[in-house]
Amino acid sequence: MNKRYMPGKHFLQLPGPSNVPDRILRAMDYPTIDHRGPDFPYLANACLNGMKTIFKTNSNVIIFPASGTGAWEAALVNTLNEGDLVLMVETGHFATLWKKMANKLGIKTEFLETDWRRGVEPEKLLDRLKNDIEGKIKAVCVVHNETSTGSTSRIKEVRNVMNLANHEALLMVDTISGLASMEYEHDDWGVDVTISGSQKGLMLPPGLSFNAISERAILTSKKSGMQRSYWDWEEQIEANKSGSFPYTPATNLLYGLKEAINMLHEEGLKNVFKRHGRHAKATRAAVQAWGLEVLCQEEMDYSNVLTAVKLPDGHNADELRKIILENFNMSLGNGLSKLAGKVFRIGHLGDFNDLMLMGTLTGIEMGLSLAGVPHQKGGAARASEFLISN
Repeated sequence: MNKRYMPGKHFLQLPGPSNVPDRILRAMDYPTIDHRGPDFPYLANACLNGMKTIFKTNSNVIIFPASGTGAWEAALVNTLNEGDLVLMVETGHFATLWKKMANKLGIKTEFLETDWRRGVEPEKLLDRLKNDIEGKIKAVCVVHNETSTGSTSRIKEVRNVMNLANHEALLMVDTISGLASMEYEHDDWGVDVTISGSQKGLMLPPGLSFNAISERAILTSKKSGMQRSYWDWEEQIEANKSGSFPYTPATNLLYGLKEAINMLHEEGLKNVFKRHGRHAKATRAAVQAWGLEVLCQEEMDYSNVLTAVKLPDGHNADELRKIILENFNMSLGNGLSKLAGKVFRIGHLGDFNDLMLMGTLTGIEMGLSLAGVPHQKGGAARASEFLISN
């Protein structure tokens, strides 16, 4: 396909994959080393132990060469049996895909429906768990940050209602787009299995996925679970003890992961989370000034990772995205499944600063005008005012 050269930096403002900073690109630009040689365990242990500090856990973190979808499957097959019932919440496109995967594996699923405009409602979860007198539900699976909608779920409250219901189900959480961008506490929030990936807040290319697993989840996997080989936690944990892997690892991605962990701690995780929250608020201020609608309707569920923006009826979000790409060399996220053509998604995560946000919002504002989308001027200016005063 012939494509004309467009000068300047491409603005990759998707909700992931996010921009990969130069430090990480340079870190990955080392010769590949022998993954069974004497130098490799230092790299492996730096990544395995470093990821514990990101998940905030003292238990095991498993690293797979895979997308987040692989880590979804690993979580399910290590802890559940065919025919088991899991309770899931339909917070958006990715929660729906996780449910479809569970069904393909022979797991029975019950889906608590939502309108895709907020996160998990803990009180509805509590009602359902209290009614599970026989304890048929073996796991509760929720998405922490639903990338398709820009809505988050309050995981600590989910665990609180599970405890209030005195329910023994495992708690599994997908924080593929939330980790390293928003506060997350695997141990303190009582999560049994946390799923994540490399291409969002960790600022890496796609290709690594993670399971952070509680001691309870490990015990469950030893006496339960489906047939598995590549996804088997036990082989991983055993090999990791000596700083190795039971397969050929993605060595150069591990170089990048080690650098990403260092960068996150140099900035300080609290500062990382504060920065993401500030940029999210500035973005929502711009959307409000434009007179457009943020898809997430529950303020306490607003995402700090991305903002999904709903266009007025009669206007196609994909056409707007096309105009912005062709004129300003900027990529925005599209609407997924039943939101296709109705929303566009602004990613403000990872390696991202004030000037990058202002370039993003200015490009969107110009694109709205070119596309003939009804809006009020001044959204980018409103965001600028917020950033200056906060």
